[in-house]
Amino acid sequence: MNDCITEADALESRVDIGRPVVCVQGLGFVGSAMAIAVANARGRDNDRLNSPVRRAAVEIANVQVRGGGEAPPLYSVIGVDLPNEAGRHRVNCIRRGRMPFSSGDPRMDEALARAHAAGNLTATDDPDAFRLADIVLVDINLDIDWSAPQPEVRFGPLERAMDDLGARLRPGALVIVETTVPPGTCERVIAPRLAAALEARGLPPESIRLAHSYERVMPGAQYYSSIVDYWRVYAGLTVEAADLCERFLASVIDVESYPLTRLGSTTASETAKVLENAYRATTIAFMEEWGRFAEAVGIDLFEIVGAIRKRPTHANMRQPGFGVGGYCLTKDPLFGAVAARTLFGRPDLMFPFSSQAVRTNNAMPLVALDKLRERSGGALAGRRILLLGISYREDVGDTRYAPSQIFVEAAEREGATVTAHDPLMSHWPELDRPVLDALPDAGRFDAVVFTQPSEAYRRLDVAGWLAGAAVDVVDANNVLTDGQRRRLQRLGLDVVSVGRG
Repeated sequence: MNDCITEADALESRVDIGRPVVCVQGLGFVGSAMAIAVANARGRDNDRLNSPVRRAAVEIANVQVRGGGEAPPLYSVIGVDLPNEAGRHRVNCIRRGRMPFSSGDPRMDEALARAHAAGNLTATDDPDAFRLADIVLVDINLDIDWSAPQPEVRFGPLERAMDDLGARLRPGALVIVETTVPPGTCERVIAPRLAAALEARGLPPESIRLAHSYERVMPGAQYYSSIVDYWRVYAGLTVEAADLCERFLASVIDVESYPLTRLGSTTASETAKVLENAYRATTIAFMEEWGRFAEAVGIDLFEIVGAIRKRPTHANMRQPGFGVGGYCLTKDPLFGAVAARTLFGRPDLMFPFSSQAVRTNNAMPLVALDKLRERSGGALAGRRILLLGISYREDVGDTRYAPSQIFVEAAEREGATVTAHDPLMSHWPELDRPVLDALPDAGRFDAVVFTQPSEAYRRLDVAGWLAGAAVDVVDANNVLTDGQRRRLQRLGLDVVSVGRG
């Protein structure tokens, strides 16, 4: 007799399969947040008690709403990650009711605590969990190979993830791809991969319904709201898949305040996400040339942009800064060219604006470095630099593709020593080095660079901290106020700002 109990067996014993089971494939910044949001979906929500869409979602989920008290969860949720060190860390955190990383959002932490208390959220590194799934949300990384002659997408991890699903999902399951992918990926990569796995099981390709609905998750203060209180675009490979996707999204998102938008194909939905991010990246890059102009002629571009934003049609105008980072804007603008070349056989379709935007944004951190070099007689060797903020944006504990990494690597190649501080980070994974969690004595350094307007730096008594220190100060991202800059200058400190002359 075999007394061994597998992880999948143990999982099935602690998952309530009396309600629909949702598996979230990938527990990164998006997947963990999605798992928490779905686990918090309820059959009745006091804020939306009379919502016909929500009532329909309850009927779809086949959950009976009880009278009195809080309604039961709509779904049992299982987060699934890889059986490696990072994956197991995320799995163990979710199981214990802890975020795998700093969320920066009390509402997200509260939602995780509610799901943990309700007992309808768990996690595993065993792909056999997909055998229980009625719905799968795909939230895995899709990276670009920057070493290739032309940027190429590494489809291997995505294809292996689809193999895991195709080999295990029950007929009738719905797969919703939330990962940002090159347009055409669902039709030309994912669907054929699933079909092959289903064929090996003797099942027709339509056994699994496939849809695409890209996330707009924004880590930081609005982390949770960017899921449940935000607009969604979606499409299905078939009308049936689109209908099922719509019903699922309506059970998690406040669709009365933030209506869903259905597009005609998964390729259109994929294009919407890529174009959305390419637009943002390009408009940011555009402001860089105006930042250099402002610095050269002695004007304040932030003052100018503030004046222009008074015009309602220009309220979202971008501004110069330390650099563009994160998982999306640094690569997504290239997905159009990748799709044209590799999925549609159209290498003649060029994307010069999008490509140039990526190059411009990657060079932005070097502007701050140039300003330090100018104040060091043209050389950085031996200079001790304190970098304040390493995350790709303020109040987010995420250093993927952070502009700070470009800055540090370039400075150290020239012989400078860089010490990093970040209010949300104690270790820098990409550079495998510690990060200070307390501000050091400024007198130990030759220069201080502010990279992000995080709350911790906004509240800092900068003049008090820097009093008596002989340092160059670079405000690379509009962190310091006019008053702070004037006080530092009265202390005799050299203060320079990106975007200001």
